[in-house]
Amino acid sequence: QVQLVESGGGLVQPGGSLRLSCAASGSILSIDAVAWYRQAPGNQRELVADIPSGGSTNYADSVKGRFTISRDNAKNTVYLQMNNLKPEDTAVYYCYAEVWVRRTLMRTFWGQGTQVTVSS
Repeated sequence: QVQLVESGGGLVQPGGSLRLSCAASGSILSIDAVAWYRQAPGNQRELVADIPSGGSTNYADSVKGRFTISRDNAKNTVYLQMNNLKPEDTAVYYCYAEVWVRRTLMRTFWGQGTQVTVSS
Protein backbone atom coordinates (compact mmCIF):
# COMPACT_ATOMS: atom_id res chain seq x y z
CA GLN A 1 0.00 0.00 0.00
CA VAL A 2 1.02 3.62 -0.55
CA GLN A 3 0.50 6.52 1.83
CA LEU A 4 0.73 10.24 1.18
CA VAL A 5 1.36 12.29 4.31
CA GLU A 6 1.06 16.07 4.17
CA SER A 7 2.59 18.54 6.59
CA GLY A 8 3.26 22.25 6.87
CA GLY A 9 -0.23 23.70 7.18
CA GLY A 10 -1.25 26.16 9.83
CA LEU A 11 -2.40 29.67 10.62
CA VAL A 12 -0.67 32.57 8.90
CA GLN A 13 -1.36 36.26 8.50
CA PRO A 14 -2.20 37.77 5.11
CA GLY A 15 0.99 38.32 3.14
CA GLY A 16 2.75 35.48 4.93
CA SER A 17 4.22 32.25 3.59
CA LEU A 18 3.87 28.54 4.19
CA ARG A 19 5.54 25.51 2.67
CA LEU A 20 3.51 22.33 2.37
CA SER A 21 5.18 18.94 2.01
CA CYS A 22 3.73 15.63 0.89
CA ALA A 23 5.81 12.50 1.43
CA ALA A 24 4.89 9.26 -0.30
CA SER A 25 5.82 5.93 1.23
CA GLY A 26 5.11 2.27 0.65
CA SER A 27 5.26 0.07 -2.43
CA ILE A 28 6.44 2.67 -4.95
CA LEU A 29 8.25 1.89 -8.19
CA SER A 30 7.95 5.43 -9.49
CA ILE A 31 5.64 8.43 -9.40
CA ASP A 32 4.22 10.12 -12.48
CA ALA A 33 2.00 13.18 -12.09
CA VAL A 34 1.72 14.96 -8.76
CA ALA A 35 -0.58 17.77 -7.76
CA TRP A 36 -1.97 19.91 -4.98
CA TYR A 37 -5.71 20.51 -4.65
CA ARG A 38 -7.65 22.51 -2.12
CA GLN A 39 -11.19 22.61 -0.81
CA ALA A 40 -12.73 25.50 1.08
CA PRO A 41 -15.94 25.07 3.09
CA GLY A 42 -18.95 24.93 0.77
CA ASN A 43 -16.76 24.72 -2.34
CA GLN A 44 -15.71 21.90 -4.63
CA ARG A 45 -12.17 20.60 -4.54
CA GLU A 46 -10.09 22.56 -7.04
CA LEU A 47 -6.69 22.07 -8.64
CA VAL A 48 -4.05 24.45 -7.31
CA ALA A 49 -0.95 23.26 -9.15
CA ASP A 50 0.40 20.15 -10.79
CA ILE A 51 3.44 18.60 -12.40
CA PRO A 52 2.27 16.18 -15.12
CA SER A 53 4.37 13.23 -16.16
CA GLY A 54 5.73 15.43 -18.97
CA GLY A 55 7.32 17.68 -16.36
CA SER A 56 6.03 21.23 -16.97
CA THR A 57 4.12 22.83 -14.13
CA ASN A 58 0.60 24.23 -14.23
CA TYR A 59 -1.10 26.64 -11.84
CA ALA A 60 -4.58 27.89 -11.17
CA ASP A 61 -4.89 31.51 -12.24
CA SER A 62 -5.64 32.52 -8.66
CA VAL A 63 -2.21 31.38 -7.41
CA LYS A 64 0.07 32.15 -10.37
CA GLY A 65 3.08 34.16 -9.31
CA ARG A 66 2.52 33.35 -5.62
CA PHE A 67 2.69 29.54 -5.35
CA THR A 68 5.41 27.19 -6.59
CA ILE A 69 5.08 23.41 -6.87
CA SER A 70 8.20 21.26 -6.90
CA ARG A 71 9.21 17.65 -6.35
CA ASP A 72 12.16 15.68 -5.06
CA ASN A 73 12.02 12.32 -6.83
CA ALA A 74 14.76 10.84 -4.65
CA LYS A 75 12.64 11.49 -1.57
CA ASN A 76 9.24 10.80 -3.21
CA THR A 77 8.14 14.18 -1.92
CA VAL A 78 6.23 17.06 -3.47
CA TYR A 79 6.20 20.59 -2.12
CA LEU A 80 4.01 23.65 -2.42
CA GLN A 81 5.64 26.94 -1.54
CA MET A 82 2.93 29.51 -0.89
CA ASN A 83 3.88 33.19 -0.70
CA ASN A 84 1.83 36.36 -0.29
CA LEU A 85 -1.03 34.34 1.12
CA LYS A 86 -4.53 35.80 1.03
CA PRO A 87 -7.62 35.03 3.12
CA GLU A 88 -9.20 33.41 0.06
CA ASP A 89 -6.39 30.81 0.11
CA THR A 90 -7.91 29.39 3.30
CA ALA A 91 -8.79 25.74 2.65
CA VAL A 92 -7.82 22.16 3.29
CA TYR A 93 -4.97 21.31 0.94
CA TYR A 94 -4.62 17.79 -0.46
CA CYS A 95 -1.78 16.21 -2.37
CA TYR A 96 -2.37 13.76 -5.19
CA ALA A 97 -0.04 11.34 -6.90
CA GLU A 98 -0.12 8.80 -9.71
CA VAL A 99 2.03 5.93 -8.48
CA TRP A 100 3.34 2.92 -10.33
CA VAL A 101 2.98 0.15 -7.75
CA ARG A 102 3.89 -2.59 -10.23
CA ARG A 103 5.42 -2.43 -13.70
CA THR A 104 1.94 -2.76 -15.21
CA LEU A 105 -0.22 -1.14 -12.52
CA MET A 106 -0.56 2.57 -11.82
CA ARG A 107 -2.85 3.79 -9.06
CA THR A 108 -3.86 7.21 -7.80
CA PHE A 109 -3.58 8.26 -4.17
CA TRP A 110 -4.67 11.21 -2.04
CA GLY A 111 -3.24 12.59 1.16
CA GLN A 112 -5.37 13.16 4.24
CA GLY A 113 -5.33 16.95 3.87
CA THR A 114 -3.73 19.77 5.81
CA GLN A 115 -5.54 22.92 6.93
CA VAL A 116 -4.26 26.30 5.79
CA THR A 117 -5.88 29.33 7.41
CA VAL A 118 -4.99 32.86 6.36
CA SER A 119 -6.30 35.40 8.84
CA SER A 120 -5.23 38.43 10.80
